[in-house]
Amino acid sequence: MSGRPDVLVVTGSGGMGTAVARRIGGGRAIVLADASPRTLDLAAGTLRAEGHQVITQIVDVSDAASVRELATLAAATGRLTAAVHTAGVSAVTSTAEQILKVDLLGTALFIDAFEEVVEEGSAVVCVASMAGHMVRLTSDQEQALANTPTGELLSLAVVREVPPDSSIGAYILAKRANQLRVEAAALAYNRAGARITSISPGVIATPMGRAEQEGATGEHMMATLKACGIGRRGTPGELAEAVAFLTGPGAAYLTGTDLLLDGGQAAWMRRHAEGAR
Repeated sequence: MSGRPDVLVVTGSGGMGTAVARRIGGGRAIVLADASPRTLDLAAGTLRAEGHQVITQIVDVSDAASVRELATLAAATGRLTAAVHTAGVSAVTSTAEQILKVDLLGTALFIDAFEEVVEEGSAVVCVASMAGHMVRLTSDQEQALANTPTGELLSLAVVREVPPDSSIGAYILAKRANQLRVEAAALAYNRAGARITSISPGVIATPMGRAEQEGATGEHMMATLKACGIGRRGTPGELAEAVAFLTGPGAAYLTGTDLLLDGGQAAWMRRHAEGAR
């Protein structure tokens, strides 16, 4: 044995990130990252009290240097077994500009930075959203979002065309871009002996999810949950369980794809909602 500890990286120390760290962090050094010192300290304290080894890092995921520092820290800490990117902002509480910087650019920066430090057996998961399955783009637009160099992403026409006051439009586009960047990155990750996937949750019962439920689209969101038959929000534990599968040995042949975890909402919208074709 090399003596190097196994390392789990989690960006975003809110409900999803803490649930993921708790579920798959046992026996690993957890590198927990967030932009908010207060949120980060609270989550780290909770996990440490439960017996986890936690290293914290303040990270601005929209800043390339900050994300590279996180990847460097992870590589220096031990053997990178898994990295889970849950950091993001809400369409209810953020501007379109913030969403494009954090959710779109930030995820692309994370994928790039961790491509440099993954090793044989590493598994990376990026949290996207069910919303990414709802957008309709041309094949050229999708190709551009998938393969344009990260530094040029925000200059793409499809990105610049998002209205400044459309936080929902920015969110939907960003989450589709997350799925596409993962697809495009799979080749490089495969060549490094690693895997990368995305997971697209629907309505999850986290503080961010509650804010969305109480926002302008909340009534429609809850009506959709009822109409699709599931009748409830998902839990952070259910998301963490799916991430445990995606980062575990049972998913060794799974890469470059997205797991839709939405209780059947997207399926209902596509096949049963009024106007569905």
